[in-house]
Amino acid sequence: MGSHMTQAHIRRATARDAKRLTRLVRNSRAYEGPYASAIAGYRVGPDYIETHRVFLAADEDDRLLGCYALILSPPELDLLFVADAAQGLGIGRRLIEHMTGEARGAGLSEVRVVSHPPAEGFYLSVGARRIGTVSANPPVVMWDRPELIIPVL
Repeated sequence: MGSHMTQAHIRRATARDAKRLTRLVRNSRAYEGPYASAIAGYRVGPDYIETHRVFLAADEDDRLLGCYALILSPPELDLLFVADAAQGLGIGRRLIEHMTGEARGAGLSEVRVVSHPPAEGFYLSVGARRIGTVSANPPVVMWDRPELIIPVL
């Protein structure tokens, strides 16, 4: 898949993408083991896609490489996922760059992220700064999560 990386394009998701976005979230290895409860039964519905700015990255064969959702009010990054097979190819960084462009266009100065704990390092590497901790919310989320802000420059 590495050779396809430069051919990846980012587009707005449509209601027709709901099932494949749901599969991407549910099949993510990042949520195995103790983190599985957070996405068990999770569904990215057509209504969510139509309500928020949901974008996906795909290769030239339309294979799903990743996605994110930008919630405008209050400004928050939601559902940033990169397909397991596309990890390490720069897709996450491209999605963050795209998201900050969308946020800038919407007049936002920063976007909040409540991070999956293992992903905090990624967010810090793309310029986010930690502002706090969001406490566990049992039974769905059994662990505290880093709260970060991504500046929109």
